[in-house]
Amino acid sequence: MKLAKRMSRLGTETAFVVLAKAKQLEAQGKEIVHLEIGEPDFDTPPNIIDSAIDALRGGWTHYGPSAGLPELRKVVAGEVTRTRGVKVDPAEVVITPGGKPVMFFAMLALIDDGDEVIYPNPGFPIYESVINFIGGRPVPIRLREENQFRLDVEELISLVTPKTKMIVINSPQNPTGSVLTEEDLRAIADVSIKNDIIVFSDEIYSRIIYDGEHRSMYSFDGMPERMIILDGYSKTYAMTGWRLGYGVMPAALAEQVAKLQTNCNSCTASFSQRAGISALTGPQNDVGAMVNEFKKRRDIVVEGLNKIKNVHCLVPDGAFYVFPNVARAGLKSAELADRILNEAGVAVLSGTSFGSFGEGFIRISYANSVENINKALGRLRDFFNEI
Repeated sequence: MKLAKRMSRLGTETAFVVLAKAKQLEAQGKEIVHLEIGEPDFDTPPNIIDSAIDALRGGWTHYGPSAGLPELRKVVAGEVTRTRGVKVDPAEVVITPGGKPVMFFAMLALIDDGDEVIYPNPGFPIYESVINFIGGRPVPIRLREENQFRLDVEELISLVTPKTKMIVINSPQNPTGSVLTEEDLRAIADVSIKNDIIVFSDEIYSRIIYDGEHRSMYSFDGMPERMIILDGYSKTYAMTGWRLGYGVMPAALAEQVAKLQTNCNSCTASFSQRAGISALTGPQNDVGAMVNEFKKRRDIVVEGLNKIKNVHCLVPDGAFYVFPNVARAGLKSAELADRILNEAGVAVLSGTSFGSFGEGFIRISYANSVENINKALGRLRDFFNEI
């Protein structure tokens, strides 16, 4: 079969590619420490699991509305109202099978051929992939180590043109763990309002922040009407396999996103949505415990990496990734990551998996046990001493 030309514009998520390679090595008998995949290693909290079981037994196994169950949309609206400080109506919420459909459908509904979208680089690779696929023009803004991997607003201003339709932000950020300050957010909001640009704010790591509280641009005057929030359950509640996310956006856009969902996947699984209600309304102790454990692991990883020859690592403020500088090792990031996997038995990602400006870095996920992290640090120490 001859593929449509658009398929050549579609990228992928390298974490799953590296995971597959690591699994092949494990099948051959090699022990691998997995620091590649962005997935909490904790189990979903019991109250959420129990709620899903009850929902299955209670008949929540049928189609639901494309925009999501009214009960969950109401709960999400209340949660976002509480955490962002702006009244949200359930009509402004769309429930999706994971967070990615929020991005895909919102961009599909808003971006025409040739529209420019400014996005962070290094950044989550699916941003660029989707922009390319739908015919937009991706415009990367470089996140620099010397700026703590935070977006430079002056550079953002220089990238804005009459064709700029959307700015993508991600805070806390994947792959660097950086967090935008309130000053950063206000400056970006000013750019958005002055130039009438939509802001797509990926806040999937909003609860995994180590000092202070998450700030969202959604709370600023003039932003709710020109903004889309992506959030969900995968990271906060260790529910990656449940495929449950949500978007918050103007009601008129929410209708269009729901229409795209009707045409694509009909709806999100009803029993998963019932579990989502319990996640947001039930006890939050497990979330706090998980974040505390991540912070402990972060400190171990950063201290350990900074003791390794030719490695320098900043302290991330959120998410569960570090993005160490390995340029002094003298190898391209992709080659280095491949050799670390094959020679040291540690699965990490090349910085270029997150865009061209990730050259000279690797991404390490510390969503693994302290025992395995220490094992990986020992192997990395030996590897960098030998190359």
